[in-house]
Amino acid sequence: MNPTDNPQINTVLDILLAQMQAILGDKLVGLYLYGSLVTGDFDDTVSDIDLLAALADALDEDEFSALDAMHEKLALDYPERKDRLEIAYLSLHALQTFKTQSSPLGIISPGTPFQIIQAGKEWLMNWYMVLTIGVTLFGPKPDTIIDPISQTEFVEAIKQHVLAWRTYIQNIDSRPGQAYAILTMCRGLYTTRNGEQVSKVRAAQWAKNQLPEWAGLIDNALQWRLAWRDSNADPALTLDNTRGFVNMVIDLVEKSG
Repeated sequence: MNPTDNPQINTVLDILLAQMQAILGDKLVGLYLYGSLVTGDFDDTVSDIDLLAALADALDEDEFSALDAMHEKLALDYPERKDRLEIAYLSLHALQTFKTQSSPLGIISPGTPFQIIQAGKEWLMNWYMVLTIGVTLFGPKPDTIIDPISQTEFVEAIKQHVLAWRTYIQNIDSRPGQAYAILTMCRGLYTTRNGEQVSKVRAAQWAKNQLPEWAGLIDNALQWRLAWRDSNADPALTLDNTRGFVNMVIDLVEKSG
């Protein structure tokens, strides 16, 4: 299969699917690609591969251990993909009930080891993207296994996520963290005003036009995002400005109702 225009990523996706099937067997119901590889503006140096693996039931301990070893081997075989995977393993029951209850979710994401967490409505934004733009790598169409999500529900979830950054930003200080916060605010503001989600890069370009007084900071965030390995940057020099931008966007979203 060639779901993307990047041959190496297509190879990685083939390997992941084959190994998931070997480990999980019939328990793997579907595998879905979403994120920047689908929405556009994927950057091979910084962007993640975002996948949802739909399961007949939650992972057991043996399956978790085998998948953990698979992730580690993939990082050794493809070091450029190390810390660039976000794979969620979730049961069909959870995909039908996430609005009303939390369920076990197996998740590996950048900066976080593979783990089991409890996940519910806070993942609505992800599942909406799978429903609306997701590419089926294996299994049935996502709208046959995920509880329907309206655009209104999605936009409201984005709004609540933006508002939560009033707290999140207090725990951010690194330059990559600041870039993530600024670009997340750009995308959140775009979505609350336009009713759809676009890539961080496209949202940043839109936000520069909407908020010209902040264009310099937004440009910096785009650069910091690409220079995330730069250990010489002093994040304290830009932290106050970053926090000011985040809180300003939150105020705009709150006022919009």
